[in-house]
Amino acid sequence: MMRGPGNWAVAVRTPSGDIAQVSRSIDSRMARHRVLRLPIIRGVMALGESLAIGFRALAISANYAAQEEGEEGEPSTELSRGALIFAFAIAIGFAVMLFKVTPGLLTELLPIKGTGWFVIVEGLIRVSIFVAYLSLISLLPDLRRVFQYHAAEHKAINAYEAGEALEPEVVQRFSLIHPRCGTAFMLWVMVLAVFVFAFFGRPVWYWLVAERILLLPLIAGLAYELIRFAGKHQGSRVLMTLLAPGMWLQRLTTRQPSLDQLEVSIRALREVLQLEEGRSPDAKRVEVMA
Repeated sequence: MMRGPGNWAVAVRTPSGDIAQVSRSIDSRMARHRVLRLPIIRGVMALGESLAIGFRALAISANYAAQEEGEEGEPSTELSRGALIFAFAIAIGFAVMLFKVTPGLLTELLPIKGTGWFVIVEGLIRVSIFVAYLSLISLLPDLRRVFQYHAAEHKAINAYEAGEALEPEVVQRFSLIHPRCGTAFMLWVMVLAVFVFAFFGRPVWYWLVAERILLLPLIAGLAYELIRFAGKHQGSRVLMTLLAPGMWLQRLTTRQPSLDQLEVSIRALREVLQLEEGRSPDAKRVEVMA
């Protein structure tokens, strides 16, 4: 799946071996309301939009895999708005409980008195749970293929941003790591949480749970600004050194793709670029995200 400023596209290798693609325009509220484009706020909005698009892309992919095609070659069904909201709520709820609430409650059980040490230990537990979770799911065969396509997306974007030809053999030479990856974003959400939580002290457990949930949009917005800045300054050695842990973590969520998988990622990228060119013909380079 590839996303540009105004459009997104998903390409799928069907059971017959062909590549099918579906594209949609992005009706972003940020384009209509200036306040939603302010720093921090735009990060929260972008995260919500990305999650919604991701769920829709997964639904399209699953429908193609099941060969549920309509008259025009597109999937005959797609997640309804209600199903999308339900899936969104379940996924967000699971992530918040596992990576935000659980570390705080576990740290409460430890004999730690100072606020500073509390938030540091909580942060270490949070990152450890996250790394352990990624390590465990990476052992699943089905997810290994997902991680290969994840790397294929990164390689295609890296090749495009380097000005190289979008051909599988050329794209294969590029890195499977990219600074705008969601894995790096998640890590920085956890790191920045340590500093944000330090300002609010150590409340009783029920306020601690509420605080970890309510402050998540602020932390996500800060992490978005950091990743966005990094994506525009990839030539800065100092910045890339600071962001290195997030780049290393991508090794857990990417695997070397095949040329066939690269062909799929390239198809999605070309579709987005074509749509964006029609939308903004004077743009020199489109910022694409996977």
